Amino acid sequence: MSQPVALPLTDAAAPGAASSSGAALDEVVNRDLNTLAKGGRTNFFGFLLRLAARLPFLFIAGRLYGADALGRFASALVVIELASQLCTLGQKRGIAQRLSDDDRDAAHVIADGVVLTVLIAVPVTLGLFLFPWPMFPSGEFSAWDRWLVMAIAPTALTDIALAALAYRFDVGATVRARSVIEPWTLSIAAGVFWAAGKWGGTQGWWTHLGASGLTLSYVVSVSAAMVSAVVPLLRSYGLPLDWTPHPLRIGRLALNTMPLAVADAVEWGTRRIDIAILGMFATPTSVGVYYVAQQVASLPQKLKTSFEPILGPVITRNLKEGNLEAIARQVCQVGFWITAAQAGIALALGIPGDGVLGLVGPQFTGGMLALAFLLGAEVCAAPAVVSEAALIYIAPLRNLWLSLATIGLQAIFTLAGMLISGGFYFDEMDQAASAAGALMVTLSIASLVKSRLLQWHLGYKVETLRWSLFAAAVAAGALGWAVVRFLPEWAQIALGIPAILGLYCLVIWRLGFGPADRLLFRRQKGEQAA
Repeated sequence: MSQPVALPLTDAAAPGAASSSGAALDEVVNRDLNTLAKGGRTNFFGFLLRLAARLPFLFIAGRLYGADALGRFASALVVIELASQLCTLGQKRGIAQRLSDDDRDAAHVIADGVVLTVLIAVPVTLGLFLFPWPMFPSGEFSAWDRWLVMAIAPTALTDIALAALAYRFDVGATVRARSVIEPWTLSIAAGVFWAAGKWGGTQGWWTHLGASGLTLSYVVSVSAAMVSAVVPLLRSYGLPLDWTPHPLRIGRLALNTMPLAVADAVEWGTRRIDIAILGMFATPTSVGVYYVAQQVASLPQKLKTSFEPILGPVITRNLKEGNLEAIARQVCQVGFWITAAQAGIALALGIPGDGVLGLVGPQFTGGMLALAFLLGAEVCAAPAVVSEAALIYIAPLRNLWLSLATIGLQAIFTLAGMLISGGFYFDEMDQAASAAGALMVTLSIASLVKSRLLQWHLGYKVETLRWSLFAAAVAAGALGWAVVRFLPEWAQIALGIPAILGLYCLVIWRLGFGPADRLLFRRQKGEQAA
């Protein structure tokens, strides 16, 4: 049970396995698992740094700016992040395949992608600046808030740069940009802008500057992250010498990456459409509470990014060599790693959830039920995440249709929850919880369907769940009940969270982790620390 195994469904269904000897296949799998484990270790360290940096921002935003300002910022951010996703046009994940297949200089391949992104980002940025209603449907915004559109191009370019660096297994750049520079700049800038508005008096532009501090701090943080990503990109690939952009080549790139772009936008949309729909039915205050719950719940989601930059190049290279069984083993292994980590963090943050949300502000504790559903949704989404990492290269169109069906189903469930809760006169926090519940149900269905689709294409079983996960969850849940029942709120956070997570890790280590699983925690000879 502790060792992930990819079993052939039929002899005919595994064409890649028949041509490879067992020893050679094991060598390929072990090599790739070592690579995935090394990348995962480095990026997991980055996840811890991101966690440490995100909590100060939520504290500053909740305590200093308030739930109403945070809700307006969250609604605007949905539009900005969607625009950034569209401007990358699928290159965040597609650049690995392009670098594998294109015989040109790698710097030229990246330059084509950068030009395509800029060509899309300029009109999108200008359009939202001139017509900001999609960002602020309530009509409440200042002249400074318009400048949030300046975050679109830096966010998109950072994604492309980090994906190109990950192709060469440089995940340290992602840790620096996404887990250190961006979140800490966001927290520090938010505090500085608030102080500027507070101490600048009640007159003049300083006051408006402080009121728009969340907007401006976000622009500053993504700009700093872009610089920290572009510098190592130039060091690794160099300048695109003797390169000139060609309209036909850029246009062909846009057409080829369009299915992946839509799939990326849909995958992103499943984490944001709930906020968009909630904003239509509820006040900015309740949206702000839901946003804080979502930010806490999305911390486990960042764990998938610990492997995503490395998993893409590994899958594309095995596809090129026809090693389908190796891909199945890698998906099983990484899926278990992600699921195990997300489940442990979800239990540790969710059981004492009132205390966690209370750190941001007393008005945010009403989002406890929404937080529980959102944390559960991230655990349910893990099989879909790792399956899609392979499906985007093996069956991109089928994956796209499944993604479209997923977000459509989520929209239906969310709207139904809003209407039902409104019809029974539930309060706004219950409406927020129904949106989170719709997300959990939708992602559970998507995980089941996508993992089965990948299994059908590979011809090998793809399983990421193990019974040891349930044993660890039961043990951690029992301890969590005692923590909430007998400890005061401060002790639930300071002592309870480490205790719950520690017991969960102990059980999963003893019952669920085999030799291949423990590669994640074993540094290889010559490997540098993160």
